[in-house]
Amino acid sequence: MHLSAERVFNHQEATARSGRGHKGTRLRALAATMLTLGSCMPGGWAQQQAPTQSVNREASELPAAPVPAQTEPLTLRQSERDYSKPNTGLLGNPISIYRPYTIAKADFNNSVRLQDLVKGGKIYLSLSDAIALALENNYDIAIARYYLDIADTDILRAKAGSGLRGVGASVLQNTLGGTSQTLSSSGAPGSVSGAAAGTAGIVLSTDGAGPTPESRDPLVTGTIQLERAKSPQTSPFQPRAFTNTNTYDFTYSQGFAPGTSLDLGWNNGRITSTGFSSYSPELSSNFKATVTQHLLEGFGIWMNNRFMYEATLNRRITDATFRQQILSTVNQVEDIYWVLVSAYEDVQAKERALEQSTRVDSDTRKQLEIGTMAPLDVVNAASTVATDKQALISSQSNLNYQQLVLKQAIARNLNDPGLVAAPIIPTDRVSLDPLPEEKQTPDELAQIAFKNRPELEEAVLSIKKDEITLRGAKNALLPTLDVYAFYGGQGIGGEPNEDCKFGTISCAATSSSSYPDVLSAMVDGSSPDKGVGFKFSIQIRNRTAQADQARSLIEYRQAEMHLEQLYTQIRMQVVAQQYALSNDRAQVQAAAAAQEYARQSLDAEQKKLHLGASTTANVLQQERNLATADNNMITANLTYAKDRALLHQVLATTLQNYGINLNEAASGKIAAAPVVPGLTPANATAPAAEEKK
Repeated sequence: MHLSAERVFNHQEATARSGRGHKGTRLRALAATMLTLGSCMPGGWAQQQAPTQSVNREASELPAAPVPAQTEPLTLRQSERDYSKPNTGLLGNPISIYRPYTIAKADFNNSVRLQDLVKGGKIYLSLSDAIALALENNYDIAIARYYLDIADTDILRAKAGSGLRGVGASVLQNTLGGTSQTLSSSGAPGSVSGAAAGTAGIVLSTDGAGPTPESRDPLVTGTIQLERAKSPQTSPFQPRAFTNTNTYDFTYSQGFAPGTSLDLGWNNGRITSTGFSSYSPELSSNFKATVTQHLLEGFGIWMNNRFMYEATLNRRITDATFRQQILSTVNQVEDIYWVLVSAYEDVQAKERALEQSTRVDSDTRKQLEIGTMAPLDVVNAASTVATDKQALISSQSNLNYQQLVLKQAIARNLNDPGLVAAPIIPTDRVSLDPLPEEKQTPDELAQIAFKNRPELEEAVLSIKKDEITLRGAKNALLPTLDVYAFYGGQGIGGEPNEDCKFGTISCAATSSSSYPDVLSAMVDGSSPDKGVGFKFSIQIRNRTAQADQARSLIEYRQAEMHLEQLYTQIRMQVVAQQYALSNDRAQVQAAAAAQEYARQSLDAEQKKLHLGASTTANVLQQERNLATADNNMITANLTYAKDRALLHQVLATTLQNYGINLNEAASGKIAAAPVVPGLTPANATAPAAEEKK
């Protein structure tokens, strides 16, 4: 089954590689994928000719579909235990299948990497280290890892022929700070039923519609009963009797992929009686084997294996959702990091503004003492100092809060007072060098997004799941018609009852027989019980099956619309983000020029004041202009840094560009920190006030 799913994606990629971006080619690519899915599965669609023709017609009507890159199936796992396999194999300990699984307790300790970054009571943190810590410690990612194992348990259920419980896999955003509403986080509405991506989680809807597959796990039942009965005398011909009855009955039942079931019963008894029975003790044994085959509803390997196919697709959807979780959380941590950098730079700007206004206030007071400055100018300078102090306090409070926000995103345990008190010193700044993606055309970037966005992979897999559900619902419209055959035998014997004689003639057919003789008579064909038969069940109005089939087809069409809508949304997101990044860079450059102009204007105004050609009010005005320019520069840098990171998320190339190993992220053990391109070292690692501490 795993191989067939792999072949589906390989065929899909090869079909559409040459014509990606053309609607007709995308239509044919997904249509071929849907047909390949059926042919790859055991007992393919060809076994049911009429449904196959219907499916072919529907697949040919599919809308344009991009070709997403696949998330490698069944490789992402947070533990070495594979829950898609039973607790023991055929040669393993048979008792293990009755023992419960043990799941390791959650680890609430911070990774060692965080402790290694603490130096001198401060956490010197690069963006790469922040992302690595998030991959190891972030709660959203840690919770999402469990979905991988949960999806495996559904595969194990499906192998036994049981229905699916579903996977509530969704992109979690419970980490405070840095959320982005640019990207859609939801999968196909309703139709992603087994493992819906997005905030809605799983929506069952018609998932699993159709006949219930036969149970594959053999079932052995038995009844052992020891009965002792005493009956009163009711007539001269029915004296008081004592009957000891031992019953040993066993049954074996198992279902098979074609819709076949086997039921085997073996009954044994030992009866000792003082009545007019032929034998006492009487030994009896009989068996009966019945094989039943569905001919209409529930017929075929594909129909009875469909839950396995769905469970495997659910696992693939869960893999893609986990990749989407990594992309989302990494981008969120980047946003939080750049907000912290902005908060640090804001504190630095506020400290410079306070230092300048304090110096002007001091100079003004000295000039007032010698009579060259008006008292009103001193009041103006003092007011500016008070305003700058309040702005600095507010900025420092925001910095402290942003440090805590980043800590809760990259740490798992904030109960350590030393960790909470340690300031985070961000050591990276964003570079203005253009990204390679900015040199590509919007259509080229859209094709990159089409291959990498996990939402597209989820949507395509959801359509495949809906195709399975639709075929199951169609099969449920059929009447039930089963053919069955049975064969059995029986044997009886024991010791002749001395109380049951007609003269010298014993009631027993034989003089004496042991239990092995009884078993031999049971299987030698001397007393066979055999036959064949048909059973049928016809729904006269069949309204439930009609409603389920209609709804499954409606949801299938809905999934087609969602896929095409997603294609359009992603193209628009890519174009918007590329334009936004170009505009952000221009805004940073403009803010830098305005900042330099404000700085030179302040310097010139201060020189004029010293020469007596200006006033304190003019100098303070230029200081406010410089403070405004500093704020604009900080805001422009923040917007540019966040949009730069968001472009990677829109293209879903964050993992490749940063060197993030998805399997390491699934296990929570990061061997090496990601390498984030386009960064420069910070000119100052901390504000002046922090350095003074």
